[in-house]
Amino acid sequence: MRYSLYIGNKNYSSWSMRPWILMKQAGIEFTEVKLRMDYRNPDSAFKRSMSAVSPTGKVPLLIDHEQGDLAVWDSLAICEYLAEQHPDKQLWPSDLVLRAKARSACAEMHSGFMALRSALTFNIEASLAKQGKLILRDQSNVVTDIERIFCLWSGLLSQSNGPLLCGEFSIIDAFYAPICARFRTYQIALPELVEQYVSRIEALPSVMAWQNDAKNEHDFLAVLEPYRLQADN
Repeated sequence: MRYSLYIGNKNYSSWSMRPWILMKQAGIEFTEVKLRMDYRNPDSAFKRSMSAVSPTGKVPLLIDHEQGDLAVWDSLAICEYLAEQHPDKQLWPSDLVLRAKARSACAEMHSGFMALRSALTFNIEASLAKQGKLILRDQSNVVTDIERIFCLWSGLLSQSNGPLLCGEFSIIDAFYAPICARFRTYQIALPELVEQYVSRIEALPSVMAWQNDAKNEHDFLAVLEPYRLQADN
């Protein structure tokens, strides 16, 4: 197999989800290397494994074995690398304008929405509607992030005429799929156009596979659970 993709727990690692579903949806084969995210323990298997292959010690990490075990770290860099290596897969929109907007939106996701990402932590297995209501009531900066995402998605969907953000599935959809999952976990009310988009993302085979794996992990990591003392039964 040409590629190995190092990822963390599927229930918790939103950054890992992005290149994983991109590769699955595009039909790019890879070997999955999943590591339990006990990264606060300096002698953990996660720390030992990642320090051996990654300069940052973080997931996701792509290894290209055909390029002398080249390590590509950071989810956006991985997606860009794959787009270069597999131009036939059309991982970015072919239209120049849509491609520029898709890249801008991915960069915005990559560096922004910090309030949302901090408050609405990634947790596919959990159902946190009560916490979602409290966060929206008390944290106006989270509401601002959500409204920006609604505006961004609605604009792109209207311009591209769907079904996804820039027409067919591309890197931008892989980047925003974890946000769709967050909206479901915290049961955020969505405008009709956004709701339709989230439902389409959830129906993608790659996303369904990731979410099923996440729900079946049954690996409760308290350090990544700000809202629960134990796993829900």
